[in-house]
Amino acid sequence: MRVVGLPNPFYHLYRHLPPDLSEKAEERIRWLSCWLTLREEGLASTRASLTLSLPRSTLYRWLRRLKEQGPRGLEGESRRPKRRRQPTWSLELAQKVLSLREQYPRWGKDKLVILLRREGFKVSTSMVGRILQWLKERGELREPLRFVSTRQRPFKRPYGVRKPQDYHLHKPGDLVQVDTLDVRPLPGMVLKHFTARDMVSRWDVLEVHTRATATTAQGFLDSLTKRMPFPIKAIQVDGGSEFQAAFEEACREKNITLFVLPPRSPKLNGHVERAHRTHTEEFYEVYDGDLEILPLNQALKEWGKVYNCLRPHQALDMMTPEEYLIHYHPELAPLSHMY
Repeated sequence: MRVVGLPNPFYHLYRHLPPDLSEKAEERIRWLSCWLTLREEGLASTRASLTLSLPRSTLYRWLRRLKEQGPRGLEGESRRPKRRRQPTWSLELAQKVLSLREQYPRWGKDKLVILLRREGFKVSTSMVGRILQWLKERGELREPLRFVSTRQRPFKRPYGVRKPQDYHLHKPGDLVQVDTLDVRPLPGMVLKHFTARDMVSRWDVLEVHTRATATTAQGFLDSLTKRMPFPIKAIQVDGGSEFQAAFEEACREKNITLFVLPPRSPKLNGHVERAHRTHTEEFYEVYDGDLEILPLNQALKEWGKVYNCLRPHQALDMMTPEEYLIHYHPELAPLSHMY
């Protein structure tokens, strides 16, 4: 009977492995052991390497390093090129780049290379970049500290808060979205249109003003609480200045929770944003009456009656907001007093 085994040096190697040998080196020793075992069983070196799915040249290289350097020879080697590219710039050029960068600390290689060429230096953009990196590594070039910030600090609201994620809507008035829209019926004429939409019933209240200020927003809030057929529990607005100061204080006095959207997030006010489009297409684009504020608000009030009591809504299964309230919240009927 033939007993197949590994060469004796391998058994000695396993018993005397260095304690700090890396897992990579130990794994290579195991691959070599398997490869030599297959060869001892009669497989050719090529067939044995194919069985292990390893290149034969790699296994021979590991074996040579193991014989020459011992187990530590199987540690990972540096992949650094043996012949590194040597700097081709002069110290004069490096000093010039340093002085220009200190003079213009926010200019990069693309701008500095233009200045250098104007002074007669034959230099490429990539070379200027390598010089800047070399200067940073040597500690000769230090980036300036930023003392001035142009970003506007967030306004700390005394009453408005972010809407909690666990805030759920169950009945009309739980959340009303309010927003403004610039309406330009004539060249050079800008009107500020206010829209409030209840997210449950889709009931809208509309009003227009010449300016969008905290005072006009406060007046719209008074109209909103009178013309909504149900009590308002919470209002959601964006960070516009018209929804601060007097408007915020009015919400606090009326005991209405005020939710303020994060910056640059109009999608969170999607219901009222979509309402703007509807009122623009179905009212302003077909309106040919007086553009004075009083008659225009009267026309908006009539349009609101059509919108809430006559126009079918796809989101409400083709019911009007009035029909929805009568059907699902009969305690809110009658609604005629809203107009």
